[in-house]
Amino acid sequence: MGQGPGRLLLWFYGVFTVAALSRSIVQISTKFHDAPLAYVLSLAAGVVYAVITVALWRGGDQARRVALVSCSAELAGVIAVGILTVADSSAFPDATVWSDFGVGYVFLPLVLPVMGLLWLRRSAREAAAA
Repeated sequence: MGQGPGRLLLWFYGVFTVAALSRSIVQISTKFHDAPLAYVLSLAAGVVYAVITVALWRGGDQARRVALVSCSAELAGVIAVGILTVADSSAFPDATVWSDFGVGYVFLPLVLPVMGLLWLRRSAREAAAA
């Protein structure tokens, strides 16, 4: 993860880790009863972002596999939560990081895992060629 797009991806995941975890910890500790599902989902998103951040930072085959699984889970989560929040907004009285496909974060929660998966694919090919 020396330079260029990989470093930018790592930076975004680091920022999202701090943002999602901070937001969810404050929400859970101050108003959990208002929207427990939404706040737990935001906490889960933060944990997934943290795992991806560490895996991208570490590098190597095992970390790449962890990042691949985590990015895939993130993408599935964003799509599932996005569909649920659009289909039944009353089930989510407060927004999550992944609500409406990440609209509150300029759709970056939807874009990041796709970019992560593309980066992991590219870096795996480069590692295999080396």
